[in-house]
Amino acid sequence: MLNVLLRFSVGQRYLVLGLMLVVTAIGLWSTQSLPVDAVPDITNVQVQINTEAPGYTPRRS
Repeated sequence: MLNVLLRFSVGQRYLVLGLMLVVTAIGLWSTQSLPVDAVPDITNVQVQINTEAPGYTPRRS
């Protein structure tokens, strides 16, 4: 199986070279168009809870 693949690759070297260039070009294009966020989100999780408390007045500062 490996011998067949190697013989085909050596016999059709321009086809294999062309396919390699196409795959390389697709890989470079994919790398350029991949959105990469270099800064991770390090903010802590915050939750705001709004409740009613009958009998309590708003706090004055």
